[in-house]
Amino acid sequence: MTRYLRRGGRTGRDRLRMFCFPYAGGGASAYAAWQRKLGPTVDVQPVQLPGREGRMAEPRFTDLAALVADLDREIGPELEGPHVLYGHSMGALIAFALTQRRRARGAPLPVALLLSAHRAPHLPAPPLTGCYTKDDMELVRGLAALGGLPQALLDRPEWLAALLPVVRGDLMLCAGAGGVDRSPLPVPVHSFAGADDRLVTVAEIREWAAYSTRESGTTVLPGGHFFIREHEGVFLDRLSDALRLYAEPAGLAELAGLDLVGAPSD
Repeated sequence: MTRYLRRGGRTGRDRLRMFCFPYAGGGASAYAAWQRKLGPTVDVQPVQLPGREGRMAEPRFTDLAALVADLDREIGPELEGPHVLYGHSMGALIAFALTQRRRARGAPLPVALLLSAHRAPHLPAPPLTGCYTKDDMELVRGLAALGGLPQALLDRPEWLAALLPVVRGDLMLCAGAGGVDRSPLPVPVHSFAGADDRLVTVAEIREWAAYSTRESGTTVLPGGHFFIREHEGVFLDRLSDALRLYAEPAGLAELAGLDLVGAPSD
């Protein structure tokens, strides 16, 4: 068992597993209700990164390569069967970088990547990423403008004070993403965009298609950067549509004939 997952051990071998990576400042609780809403055909596995929620006392990663190496080591045994990786914003970058690492060392790959609210890696980083070097109030204003700070947090200064170091560390992690392998992956990439996202445009999300050698597509949803919260029901319906391609028995049978193992790099 690993501290990254609440459940493990390949208990649902007949189900597609979906490993969910959080946005900057977020934790596994963001996905706590998804299992009930997505139903029994998918095994939802929220990934809890160190330095937040139940792992608050542990050191946070601020280097993407180091985090991905630790994830690969810790949850690698859980990625042997059919699975997809999902990530929102920072989580999308983590899911992509983890897949690239596993491809490079010849490990089993996800049957698909599901990425939301993060621009493709070759595009310039958004302005907010640089806020980790600025004062707290500027960072708070930037997060509030994106809808990333619920009113309950704004009303509790002590909660906000505890959150900001987590966000700042996560933004440092995102800012150091330039070294990620950008070669196309042999898995589909399904991307999701908020029509009114003030941080990432729909056009920037569509650029993820360049990172897959298989058919991919972008789904545009109502809402801003946190459309997964603002319009959760609509988003989960569209996510379920994408998962159905891989989660139903016919889809899993088809996957059995595909080469889902990365080719080790020289």
